[in-house]
Amino acid sequence: MASIASRSALVLALVATLVAGVPASAALGASPTGDASVTVIVRADKGSTRSTAAAVRRLGGSVRQQVAILNGFVAAVPERAVAQLRSVKGVRSVTRDMRVNLSSTGPDGTDAGNLGALTSVANMIGADDFWRAGYTGAGVDVALIDSGVAPVDGLNVAGKVFHGPDLSFESQSPSLAHLDTYGHGTHMGSILAGNDTGAGMPGKPALDANQTVDYVGIAPGARLVSVKVADAWGTTDVSQVIVAIDWVIAHRNDDKAALNIRVLNLSFGTNGTQTYTLDPLAYAVEQAWKKGIFVVVSAGNEGYGTAKLNDPAYDPFIMAVGATEPNGTVAIGDDTVAAFSSGGDATRHPDLVAPGTSILGLRDPGSYIDTQFPSARVGDTPRLFRGSGTSQATAVVSGAAALVLQQRPNIKPDQLKKLLTSTAVGLSGPRPTADGSGEINLAAALTTATPSASSSQQKYPKALGLGSLEGSRGSFHLVDNGVQLTGNRDIFGKKIDLGDWLEAAADGDAFDNNGRWLGTAWTGRSWTGNAWDGRSWTSGTWAGRSWTSDAWTGRSWTGRSWTGGEWTGRSWTTGEWTGNVWSGSIWE
Repeated sequence: MASIASRSALVLALVATLVAGVPASAALGASPTGDASVTVIVRADKGSTRSTAAAVRRLGGSVRQQVAILNGFVAAVPERAVAQLRSVKGVRSVTRDMRVNLSSTGPDGTDAGNLGALTSVANMIGADDFWRAGYTGAGVDVALIDSGVAPVDGLNVAGKVFHGPDLSFESQSPSLAHLDTYGHGTHMGSILAGNDTGAGMPGKPALDANQTVDYVGIAPGARLVSVKVADAWGTTDVSQVIVAIDWVIAHRNDDKAALNIRVLNLSFGTNGTQTYTLDPLAYAVEQAWKKGIFVVVSAGNEGYGTAKLNDPAYDPFIMAVGATEPNGTVAIGDDTVAAFSSGGDATRHPDLVAPGTSILGLRDPGSYIDTQFPSARVGDTPRLFRGSGTSQATAVVSGAAALVLQQRPNIKPDQLKKLLTSTAVGLSGPRPTADGSGEINLAAALTTATPSASSSQQKYPKALGLGSLEGSRGSFHLVDNGVQLTGNRDIFGKKIDLGDWLEAAADGDAFDNNGRWLGTAWTGRSWTGNAWDGRSWTSGTWAGRSWTSDAWTGRSWTGRSWTGGEWTGRSWTTGEWTGNVWSGSIWE
């Protein structure tokens, strides 16, 4: 196994910033001084955690739990001292934690007291207005390129999830293929389109005390098209992501599978800094946009090594999403951009922002993030998992896009972007451009006329893709026995002719119907026998791979403890496929 300091992910988790919050039993109480106290998450500047903790104690508070991923901790402080704590030298942010009420536990079944619950988020952004008007995203497919989707309640309804190819390193294991051993994809998919049996897929989920469903996402009627690229450690390469995007483009309107992919959710990015006009990953998402797919990408989280938005969020054509902090109310007016949300630079900043703090998604039992962050589980018999980040905000916006697309099936990506940004609510705060056009406001978008094609047309320089995959990777590189995957090579070590790919990608046929990408079989293929620069992989399990970045320094990696046995008997076929979706690597 690789060293702790060297193993990382392409950013599936860097953008997720899953917060191990305080359990409900540790919510509001009294401070050591006897004053009413509140629970807060304190983030410190590098090297200032100890002094910040001392400041908490001086102000009459107590430190309760370390949150290493945020370089901070959870604390209880007197309510009167919160403002003082924010002004302490070395304190990066102080964010109030919210009391957790599991939606299915109260006698009335409501979760109005929890601003991270999806029903509350839907109320904040106006998604419930679409629900009441009869729109739940039904008929719209949303492609989710991520770590897979586990068949937990809320995502195991017949027809809810359709599997594209598994392009991850786990695709060779029948017990792991297509499933989510990492936990990120399940969390994102549930926020976007989760829907328990009984919600009624094109029904109208209630928001009052008579709520009859346990969990609904922003677009509970939409279908997820899962394309798995990451394994139990969140590991994937830019080449895998580009192949996944090409698959989505090629099969967006596939008649045999009855696909209607109108939205692509990318809750990750890299810290690559080559200009977007040269970047291959930016070129790939632009091709999806041109083919009528609304691409929604997380802007990224602060402290990721570059002031720029993540790649490919820094491409101005697509929808880049930042995250907001609700500050204790459902009303948007007092919201601020979350401290962790990247504001970009003078050239490119988020297009808009959406709720992304302590969002309750479905838990993936036994997955990596579930075992590593047990305090993020919600309830005594938890089925929910709490997380914060621009990843979560991106899933919220993808769900919102699905609602609008059901209402207006002929709207084009440029028009949809103009509609959502023009109706957003501007926020106040110390970073005036970090919110872009403001926080998404579906209540206004519902009744606003569709912008004309001419007024919506974006006239930025187009991506040419003539740079390098190496530039797209940024500082993240797969390693096998000390040998890095570098240059314009895919995970098989095959050198990619970018000229051939650019032409095929523009035509939408880089990924053909036989599961081949530029002539190489990416599905059903044995991983053994491949090499980088003459060095062979250690085995078919990819046990020797690691990451050169130290972005996960201090994280305890326990390996792949999730075997998939919990999901024995899973039924992922939706009537359109025979066998295990990509049986024999042939699209049938």
